[in-house]
Amino acid sequence: MSNFYLNSIVTPFLFVTDLDNTLVGDDKALVELNHKLRRHREEHGTKIVYATGRSPVLYQQLQTAKNLLQPDALIAAVGTEIYLNGNDTPEPAWSERLSQGWDRDLVVATTTHFADLTPQPDSEQRPFKVSFFLTEVAASVVLPQLKSLLQERSLDTKLIYSTGQDLDILPRNSDKGLAMQFLRQKWGIEAEKTVVCGDSGNDIALFSVGEERGIVVGNASLELLEWHNTNPDNYRYLAKANCAGGILEGLKHFGFLE
Repeated sequence: MSNFYLNSIVTPFLFVTDLDNTLVGDDKALVELNHKLRRHREEHGTKIVYATGRSPVLYQQLQTAKNLLQPDALIAAVGTEIYLNGNDTPEPAWSERLSQGWDRDLVVATTTHFADLTPQPDSEQRPFKVSFFLTEVAASVVLPQLKSLLQERSLDTKLIYSTGQDLDILPRNSDKGLAMQFLRQKWGIEAEKTVVCGDSGNDIALFSVGEERGIVVGNASLELLEWHNTNPDNYRYLAKANCAGGILEGLKHFGFLE
């Protein structure tokens, strides 16, 4: 194994993964991965974090359906909410950071100018996230116009469009990657002892924020694969296997698991 890769098999690391079509999607591989991660956490103190676009409500549904391990932290709603140790209340320091300059009502009012934006269910409308369905055909026209109008109204926002249908409008200083770094720094874990996993466009934030090791699963979306190919990086690994199988492959590649 190259000296570039960290041999963390007997030392703790920070494991951060998206859920849908990343951790979840191959039930057999998920059972194996859960077993290895549970043991590594018990024996070495590894931290497990889920970073999902889902609201806490939809996360709980998936957690129950797939018998997911209880994480040390949940990053929900595309990085706009952090829950520690199963707590039902969002991490106040993170919420306070996002509240600076965020005017949700004005963001919502601005979006009413675009007939192509279809609101997502109420459960997915969060304090620091406004979410819509938007077709790929309409996105090429709507996104630049929406971004321009938000800027004209001095709204410091971030638009995240993924899977060819999901548009999330967030505070500028939030996304999955920034939330992950908030936790990494809170726990005092180095970037080289952190691994992030994802499959779609809203996971680009996990891979692009720093020098954390990254695993792109084999079933990654075209938008993530195009970004990966355009932004080659030795810290990132494109797995051959899908979902949890690809995560296992990547963790072995970087030396985090045997």
